[in-house]
Amino acid sequence: MNEATGKTLLVFGGSGLVGMEVLRQALANPAVRQVVAPTRRPLPVSVSHYTHLFNPQVEFDALPADADWWHADAALCALGTTLKQAGSKDGFRRVDRDYVVAAARHGLSAGTRTFVLNSSVGASPRSGSFYLRVKGEVEQDLKAMDFRSLTLVRPSLLDGGPRPDDRPGEVFGLLLSRGLKPIIPKRYRAIKTSDVAAAMLQAALMAPVGQQVIESNAIPRQR
Repeated sequence: MNEATGKTLLVFGGSGLVGMEVLRQALANPAVRQVVAPTRRPLPVSVSHYTHLFNPQVEFDALPADADWWHADAALCALGTTLKQAGSKDGFRRVDRDYVVAAARHGLSAGTRTFVLNSSVGASPRSGSFYLRVKGEVEQDLKAMDFRSLTLVRPSLLDGGPRPDDRPGEVFGLLLSRGLKPIIPKRYRAIKTSDVAAAMLQAALMAPVGQQVIESNAIPRQR
């Protein structure tokens, strides 16, 4: 593809498990001309050497609204934390909802009208689970915005190798999921991070008009 006709993508959460995989796939895709990945700390050397990657350092509590990199063909968001990392429910909501909404609003104001979110299976603003309720709330916030294309990807338990942070409950869940795979409904089976990232990237590049939800069982699995 001619470089001049390639797409520019905004990737949020590029230092996390899903976000890093989105970055790797986007940087290797010939349809992508440039990737802008705002993070708090510089990205690792494994991706930072790409000449078409721009990695501005930002504070998500005070995003630079006037930065010229907000305008892109699509934004992909994999921002997220855990209650343990956040230290409180308010801290968790700030990252998983407030930061996501702020990034979406800045991008939309700059003309980025395609947005793809890595959410969660079971996300609902009426959920009894705090985690799933916050995920549902941010989905609701995004749906109220005027995106030309909005895709909500709802993976189940992520299977993507060791995380940079310690999550023993998730490790146990993965072992259980693998052992009981034949009897677990497909919607709730663990899914590879690479498959989630591929679904997000496809949605960003295709930019289907309207709002769509991709449940975990509908995410294509690669062998």
